[in-house]
Amino acid sequence: MSPPDPAVQAMLEGRRADTGRRRQRVLAALAEAAKDGLEISVAAIARRAGVDRTFLYRHRDLLGQIHAQAAEPPTVPGGRGPAVSRASLQADLVAADARTARLAAQVRRLEGRLSEVLGDQVWRESGIGGPDDTEQLQARIITLEQQVVDLELTLQDQGDDLAAARAANRELMAQLNRGRDTPPPPG
Repeated sequence: MSPPDPAVQAMLEGRRADTGRRRQRVLAALAEAAKDGLEISVAAIARRAGVDRTFLYRHRDLLGQIHAQAAEPPTVPGGRGPAVSRASLQADLVAADARTARLAAQVRRLEGRLSEVLGDQVWRESGIGGPDDTEQLQARIITLEQQVVDLELTLQDQGDDLAAARAANRELMAQLNRGRDTPPPPG
């Protein structure tokens, strides 16, 4: 085997040196982004370091460092703790909207209950008073509502039975019709 050509050897060393410089730029860009609380993504680090994204995908160790840094919560410049991200603000907004909806529903329930209590109080204080059989009427309403549910279930069961009977009738009629279409056996 012949010794490598000096020109080829120089090109290889130049390529290694260029790769080393690019790696240093990527590491510096990653450290700067982490320190300043800037966006950490493959595209952002490649842009900041002045390298192509494919360079990062060819160097898995650099790619792994970028992904590891991106997974950590960003810090506020000056090292004062985690910064507020857009995702965390959106999550807070969704939680606040849900809490607002729950509180609005609770306010409506409380207003309804207050209205009932005040109405009863005014009714009693006015001297008009309510009918004595209100509780009996409410019990009768509950009984009738239960009867309606029971009748609906019975009706549904009867509808199912009727559908099954119709299907059986269709099948029997089809069998009878097939029997007429075939000639009698010779006898």
